[in-house]
Amino acid sequence: MATVHMGSSPLLVELLVEELPPKALKTLGEAFARLLTEGLKAEGLAAADAAVTAFATPRRLAVQVAGVAARAADRRVRSKLMPVAVGLDAGGAPTPALLKKLAALGADASVVPQLQREGEGKAETLFLAGTVAGATLAAGLQKALGEAVAKLPIPKVMQYQLHQGEGADFQPGWTSVHFVRPAHGLVALHGADVVPVSVLGLQAGRTTRGHRFEAAVDPIVLRDADSYAAQLRDEGAVIASYDERAREIVRQLRAASKSFGARLECEPPSLTDAEVEQVLLEDPLVNEVTALVERPNALACSFDEAFLAVPPECLILTMKANQKYFPLLDAQGRLSNQFLVVSNIRPADPGRIVEGNERVVRPRLADARFFYDQDRRRTLASRVPQLDQVVYHGKLGTQGERVERVRALARKLVHGAALGGWQPWAQDPKPLMDLVDRAALLAKADLLSDMVGEFPELQGSMGRYYALYDEEDPRVAEAIEDQYKPRFSGDNLPRSDVGLMLALADKLETLAGLFGIGQLPSGDKDPFALRRHALGVIRMLIERALPLDSDELVQWAFAVFGPQHGQAQAEVGLFLRERLVGYLREQGHGVQEVDAVLEVRGVRWADLPARLAALRRFAELPEAPALAAANKRIGNILRKSDAAAAPGGVRPALLHDEAETALHRALREVAPRADAAYDAGDLAGSLQALAALKGPVDTFFDRVMVNADDPALRANRLALLAELHATMNRVADLSRLAG
Repeated sequence: MATVHMGSSPLLVELLVEELPPKALKTLGEAFARLLTEGLKAEGLAAADAAVTAFATPRRLAVQVAGVAARAADRRVRSKLMPVAVGLDAGGAPTPALLKKLAALGADASVVPQLQREGEGKAETLFLAGTVAGATLAAGLQKALGEAVAKLPIPKVMQYQLHQGEGADFQPGWTSVHFVRPAHGLVALHGADVVPVSVLGLQAGRTTRGHRFEAAVDPIVLRDADSYAAQLRDEGAVIASYDERAREIVRQLRAASKSFGARLECEPPSLTDAEVEQVLLEDPLVNEVTALVERPNALACSFDEAFLAVPPECLILTMKANQKYFPLLDAQGRLSNQFLVVSNIRPADPGRIVEGNERVVRPRLADARFFYDQDRRRTLASRVPQLDQVVYHGKLGTQGERVERVRALARKLVHGAALGGWQPWAQDPKPLMDLVDRAALLAKADLLSDMVGEFPELQGSMGRYYALYDEEDPRVAEAIEDQYKPRFSGDNLPRSDVGLMLALADKLETLAGLFGIGQLPSGDKDPFALRRHALGVIRMLIERALPLDSDELVQWAFAVFGPQHGQAQAEVGLFLRERLVGYLREQGHGVQEVDAVLEVRGVRWADLPARLAALRRFAELPEAPALAAANKRIGNILRKSDAAAAPGGVRPALLHDEAETALHRALREVAPRADAAYDAGDLAGSLQALAALKGPVDTFFDRVMVNADDPALRANRLALLAELHATMNRVADLSRLAG
């Protein structure tokens, strides 16, 4: 813990700026507080466990740090200088090199007699030891503030000019400044005292500004660092804390919605109040509105019920994306014609605010209704030929060409799943094939609609509505919407078999296409969401128990592009496997367990959960560690042996030692039981049957030399170990459990 000079007081620093970008405000506020505090700690002015309070409103970034010293404690330093032979001449006088080094450390020739020596001969070295005065708050804060401003994660930097009279450090004329928005005020208070620092052409003071329209006092003269939040609230009509403001917005929104017997569209049902509050505090719209207002005031508004004939997704997106309104759902979960708006002012009569918002939203909803009506004048099928004129990717052709690739791949998937015994389509996959093919044909047609052109987020959803209007099979309509699922982490999988096949084909085609032209994710950059596509493939294979082989899927996906496409199958396979490991780890499985099941060749990913569950039960057996260690030893012997196992398996006549005879006899008894359990799907039973082999295996390795001098004997023993190895590793590679 850092030592802080006695007489410490709270420190407040505030930057008053023009309206900050709302989507970046929370990050900027947290970063400003963190960076400034780190700078103070580095200077020894704040303790390692100092309490820090961040503030952020649309017009300010501020931080309060408790227990900041007026001056840091002095500290002892010891600096290695150079070898004695380099620093001192033959007469013991300092050389120019030593004097230059001392000057860089703030010392001169007068300290030469006090220099310490360590080592002997040519290794003898000079050291400078002394006391360094602790930094003053003014100097330390100046450095920390400058570094914090320079390191802020600003999404887009602005350049603006300071003119005469704006910043005492600047000469008359114009000076360019770079920051996220023009800054107009700087406060730096240590207790009740102003700290003389400057940044962005501003000198620190104790004056700030409150709400643009409703502040009771303007400007606000801050008494001390501790009174900041209270004075802004009481005199400035501003809730300075971002988190406090967000909680107040959530409280007002929930209270207003409950007064109508409704709930917020972004409010999940069937949760406790505390859980709902946490979900809402993380909602993107709540966070954006928190960054837009300083004095929140939730008001209820409504629109004409006739607009409810438009699909609710259109109305919700219109209100949220364009107007930052909060739609309400009625008791049955249907969209209501009432919505909430969070105003930045609190007039005695809010009627004009309500009226204004209702007037503004009306043409927006009218546009949505117009798009919906216009789009339904043409069927989805009639739009499909136009996809040949829409470029999907410069190296991958048009959306029309992509549709044909997805159709071909989807048909292959249905056929493969049917061959694998996937119910209920194993007997006759043609009905599913026809539905999937129709869904794939129409899947991208809604991209040409006016509604999706205005709101790309509605792709798939609008396709479902238009397909139902065109009297397509409901399963086809549902699949068109579900083709993009899962859209995000934790999202639902497609609801039907038709949607599942279409979504799987769509994601595999995307992976093969983009990997084939070298568009791989890099670091944290993944513009085509290929990691999400890969995770979707994994989830569908495992959670829907699809009897499909992952390697075959990759081959089929590349096959639809033709032989001229990039040869990146191995890269896609490795990419999927890496995501698979992460997925299984997130399900709570250990590294060794995951490695063990993935090491077995030819295992379908749909079978992995059952194998992992069986392996976990096996690991609980007292015999498991010894068997895992023995399995690892067997694998090493088989891998390193120059001799081959006897062809045709073990020859009982060559089993000379009682220990190898006993192991062979035990294996003949255990293997049929383990294999029968495995074939019946009882993977745990198959592994547990192996426990009976522990004694014979231990005795074998204690008494038998595998690499015997007699070649026939050696080959026979290797054959015995090979049979044992195969029996033990059908469910998982048990050697991976060994330490």
